[in-house]
Amino acid sequence: MFFRPRFSTSKYHRRGFRLRGNTLILLLVFFLIALFLHYGGRTQPVVAFWNDLRSLVGIGPSHRDRADNPYKAPEPDEDVATDEKPHRKRKKRSEEGSASDTQGQTANEKSTNKRFDFENQVDFLLPGLNASDDLIRHEGYTLRYVDRYKVADWVAYPLLAYKISGDADREGEQFQPDPAVKAGTALSSDYTKSGYDRGHLAPAGDFKFSQRMMGETFYMSNIAPQAPQFNRGIWKELEEQVRHWAVRDNGLYVITGSVLKPGMPTIGRANKVSVPQQFYKVILYCNNSATAQPNIRMIGFLLNNEESDSSLQQFVVPVDQIEQLTGIDFFPKLPDDLEKKLESKRRSEVIADWFSAF
Repeated sequence: MFFRPRFSTSKYHRRGFRLRGNTLILLLVFFLIALFLHYGGRTQPVVAFWNDLRSLVGIGPSHRDRADNPYKAPEPDEDVATDEKPHRKRKKRSEEGSASDTQGQTANEKSTNKRFDFENQVDFLLPGLNASDDLIRHEGYTLRYVDRYKVADWVAYPLLAYKISGDADREGEQFQPDPAVKAGTALSSDYTKSGYDRGHLAPAGDFKFSQRMMGETFYMSNIAPQAPQFNRGIWKELEEQVRHWAVRDNGLYVITGSVLKPGMPTIGRANKVSVPQQFYKVILYCNNSATAQPNIRMIGFLLNNEESDSSLQQFVVPVDQIEQLTGIDFFPKLPDDLEKKLESKRRSEVIADWFSAF
């Protein structure tokens, strides 16, 4: 006995997608996709494929005619036309061995006198150094640490306008020993109940664009004992004024430090930290752009470590005076005559140069 279905399958057939009829189309589509994926980086993928195919079957250009590295960016041909006029190109070749037109133009636009190229020198902004100096370099600033006093006598850094703005916050930052100082720095506990603030030399507010750099300002190598009324008063006012100038002038070089000398009082239990009686700032502005005459200004401030209600202008002094007091040579890579002129400029002229509203 055989089972016979009530319906016949012979009356039915597959509709829609037919594998046999569409196989060629599918292969062509996949081939085109692969073609463009492989040669998509070239301007004419079909032409590139055809050239490769010709080379495979031996009808293309010989191996010696092809580039050694097909992935190497093509270099301009000497004979390829450019926007530059032919006589200019000949002029360049005739001046071979001297500075190029572009380099010469840049140099001339910057300055007609190469004596203003001092900014390009390595460590231009650092004061004069001795072989025995304990020079500490951090990402945002460089300082010279004096282990004898457990305080830095100077901290130097460029202050650019963009560094002053940002989301970095001093909340949560803690004062900590500087790991870069081999002899060891003062401890935060040395200041506890001393009656003095942990005063920044390079202020945290000058590095608001980077939380990491702001954190570096809390190393104890960058800290000095400051009277609370001084640190939170006239010293803070001076820091804010320097930031204002940095924005106005689009960048400054700043050197801040302590006046260190024997016989200073000390604080601390684990370390004897000297308490400077005076602090200073030396600021240099250089404008050697192509659109203006070279403009170089320098100003110095010398303040007692005490409360003051005086105007900042009352603390402006010739930089020469700070050099004599500290024994530090500021910006020694300036041309000698220019350095002498800037450092000995009359106080009234310096105030007019810096505090004028331009």
